Amino acid sequence: MTTDEKLQHFLDICMEDARDRGARIFDDYAAALDKSLEEHKADARRRAKMQLQGESEKIGREINKELALEQINLKRILSRKHNQLKDKLFVEVQDLLAQYMETPEYLDLLKRQIQHAMDFAGTDPLIIYMDPSDADKINLLSLSCSANIRISEYSFGGGTRAVIPTRHILIDNSFDTKLEEAKRNFRFETGGVSHE
Repeated sequence: MTTDEKLQHFLDICMEDARDRGARIFDDYAAALDKSLEEHKADARRRAKMQLQGESEKIGREINKELALEQINLKRILSRKHNQLKDKLFVEVQDLLAQYMETPEYLDLLKRQIQHAMDFAGTDPLIIYMDPSDADKINLLSLSCSANIRISEYSFGGGTRAVIPTRHILIDNSFDTKLEEAKRNFRFETGGVSHE
């Protein structure tokens, strides 16, 4: 083999080796770039997922906050409406009580209240107070019940109040007190749910 052939052969081998090394370097570099790209994509997906989750939680909190505010507002509206209806109902009850106080049954109720107070007091002194609006009934009740009955200085809506001074006991059967208790304990029952 001549020198030119030897040189050509050496050149061919060097070129082939350089191409092989270049191809390996290129493949390694491409693989590293592909790996870097996949890592970048995974990181970008992870950041996007975290951002999406963060935004979803933020939106969820805002929705919950607005929902809570709206629920409070609805409860206020409902409470106002219930109070209006409750007030209207108790105005009607007071009207019915006023009508009841004109009936013979009311007189019977007063007699029962007086008798109950007398039974409770036993031998202790007892003072029974009646509403000023019932002044016309005092003589009849005093005679039929043999009780110490007085007209109260202030109105309590009907019924009676009895005092046993020696035991410091007040028996309050006044309509005002009963109405206040009923009003305080009143609850609307709608659809199985009670509302104040």
